[in-house]
Amino acid sequence: MITDSILITDYIPQYKQAFKNLNEEWISKYFVMEEADYKALDNPESYILDKGGYIVMVLYNNEPVGTCALIKMDDDKYDFELAKMAVSPNVQGKGIGKRLMQAVIEKAKSKGGKWLYLESNTILTPAITLYEKSGFVRVKRASTPYARCNIQMELEL
Repeated sequence: MITDSILITDYIPQYKQAFKNLNEEWISKYFVMEEADYKALDNPESYILDKGGYIVMVLYNNEPVGTCALIKMDDDKYDFELAKMAVSPNVQGKGIGKRLMQAVIEKAKSKGGKWLYLESNTILTPAITLYEKSGFVRVKRASTPYARCNIQMELEL
């Protein structure tokens, strides 16, 4: 019997286009790509990884179908911003988002993180539900580089 294979792995350069495509897909569906999106998606190595961040990829039957980044923050409270989380619509409903979230939280803890921060939009109901089930709570911060952001959340690790 053949079963579906889900593998959560660290980003490597061969996943650069998948990282960008997965995120552009959901952003373009609900919003408009913004300058801050292009900075992260066009240059994940220099914008995220080289600054102490991490990117996790989900492979489903050896194909990249999900991703999430931890962006190292220069902040008194928050260690990482959880950002650029995406799961392909083709595999949604298989628990991949939940497994991805668990992996990212564990990665942040393993790197000494105490607090995670994220920005989102309440129109993304499944994402907000996942964040809340994972323990994130709503907070208010002053500034955001994203016009689409109408909710900010944090998680103490």
